[in-house]
Amino acid sequence: MGTRCLALACLLWACACAAFAQGTYPSKPVRLVVPAAPGGNPDVLARLMAQKLSPALGASFVVDNQPGSGGIAAAIGISKSAPDGYTLFLGDSGAMAIGVAMNPKLPYHPLKDFTLITALAAVPTLLVAHPGVPAGALQEFIALAKAQPGKVNFGSAGVGSIHHLTLALFELASGTKMLHVPYKGGAPLVAAIMAGEVQAGFSGIPNVLQAIRSGKLKTFGISLAQRSPSVPDIPTLDQQGLKGFDVASTIGLQAAAGVPRPIVATLQGAVARALREQDIAARMSAIGMVLLENGTDEYVQSVKGELQRYAAAVKAAGIRFE
Repeated sequence: MGTRCLALACLLWACACAAFAQGTYPSKPVRLVVPAAPGGNPDVLARLMAQKLSPALGASFVVDNQPGSGGIAAAIGISKSAPDGYTLFLGDSGAMAIGVAMNPKLPYHPLKDFTLITALAAVPTLLVAHPGVPAGALQEFIALAKAQPGKVNFGSAGVGSIHHLTLALFELASGTKMLHVPYKGGAPLVAAIMAGEVQAGFSGIPNVLQAIRSGKLKTFGISLAQRSPSVPDIPTLDQQGLKGFDVASTIGLQAAAGVPRPIVATLQGAVARALREQDIAARMSAIGMVLLENGTDEYVQSVKGELQRYAAAVKAAGIRFE
């Protein structure tokens, strides 16, 4: 009886996959869970995608904002959802790597409890400083920090934020040690740097670009390995001597573990076509995001790399989960 049941289950699964492959997915609305408030980078990307995926796949894609806890609570919910492709997640590096690096006891693991469908975009940061900081370029800033260990104040958007972990990785790469000052979000961080409360910090591009252009902030470079199309005049940290430095928050598309491969393939194809459309590319570039287009295998390797990288950064910086 057990063998017959197993054979029947396999037959039903194969039939379901064949049906999916023939285009019956999606046959009802698809929920895009975004672990951020409306207006944030993941939310903007989700709404752009929903506008394209709904007509392309013939079903509504509805954005469901679930901000808070760095995306951890939303990720837990996704990991427990049905693996049918009707509940998708736009998780970033915070939920899919940093949170796990900071708290190994989380009730999920990105590589075990999720179907990693595709990476969507990288969100780099700029290393910015108050104009009064006596350094005109990256290496001068590094020299300043080395000359005053633990005295250069370096702000972030909060303990465990991408800004904080980028600082930790920057310290490892540059051989510096600075005084970390956490703030409650990116906007308060930028305001603090402009006011001279802290000397420097990593910030998202939209939050600081106007201030850089007007001379209210200076920048020492971008955290990506390659220059960003949105700010092509700003050099990378890699180009200025921090070889191999390449840190950005990766936004990807995920679902609960076990989503059938035909559904994954359908989503990958539709997303790839959507991201190639000029209006999406232009909008993403305008808010500092860099398009990524890779499937499951590459995305899995990317998440593995981030888990290792951020675990090392957490350990080196002595960051403790509270």
